[in-house]
Amino acid sequence: MKIGVLVMAYGTPATPEDVEIYYTRIRHGHAPTPELLADLQRRYNAIGGTSPLAERTAAQVDAIRDQIEKIAPGQFEVRFGSKYQPPLLEEIAESFKTDGYTKVVGLVLAPHSSSMSTTQYFTRAKAALGDGVEFIEIGEWYDAPGFLELIAQRVTEALAKVPAERLATTEVLFSAHSLPEKILANGDNYPDQLRDSAVKAAKLAGIEKWDIAWQSAGRTADPWIGPDILDVLRQKTAAGVTDIVSCPIGFVSDHLEVLFDIDIEAQGVAKEIGLNLVRTESLNADTAFMAVLAKLVVERAA
Repeated sequence: MKIGVLVMAYGTPATPEDVEIYYTRIRHGHAPTPELLADLQRRYNAIGGTSPLAERTAAQVDAIRDQIEKIAPGQFEVRFGSKYQPPLLEEIAESFKTDGYTKVVGLVLAPHSSSMSTTQYFTRAKAALGDGVEFIEIGEWYDAPGFLELIAQRVTEALAKVPAERLATTEVLFSAHSLPEKILANGDNYPDQLRDSAVKAAKLAGIEKWDIAWQSAGRTADPWIGPDILDVLRQKTAAGVTDIVSCPIGFVSDHLEVLFDIDIEAQGVAKEIGLNLVRTESLNADTAFMAVLAKLVVERAA
């Protein structure tokens, strides 16, 4: 019997008309207010009407499947399930169970883990699989051999776009998706993972001037982990920094949180305050990146 591989990601609205339905799912059945919906639609419209995340994720899943097949021919079956957009991860988990799989590996396309992200994916998948299926959870994988080397390469390439005479006043800013601060009360080490990955990526890239920031915080009454990247950009300028290399290390593909939150919103603030901002290229379905994840899956399955 083959080993199942359940690749999971957040999902994204398929069309502009799906935005309200999608965010109602995220908000556990509560529709976004007219003001929030208008702001969400504004953001999607700014990047072309929809996010390319679905297309990017499909390409990643196909590439992971191909890379696993090269390592272990005929031994794995790779399927994709989404957290908030069909095909939902429960449906795909149940398909493995129906087809008689006794072992399934769960991989979330996010390098860092937390109780409000990867843990939720795993809990839902495990419940759908039931007790008769061994479920192997791959939590944070930012330290998987080869991943941070790829991040460091992207940082180096972005730094090459900064004029040599300004490198002395250039900093690299690593960022990830913010989460509500309440997760910290239960010992969630998500912020520690971001800092650890930044420390290691900076060392691999041979850079000393770097910092971390948080982005894409939700619009809720609860406080979210900070400092926010927009505030950090202003602080860096006030401290004499002329150039920032933005490395959204917490994301592995182009989508709303990168294309709008960094390329439009953060870039807009940078221009406003006279700061030159260069973003690192997203990994997307980079062959070397897909090979890293494929090797990780095969090793954890063993």
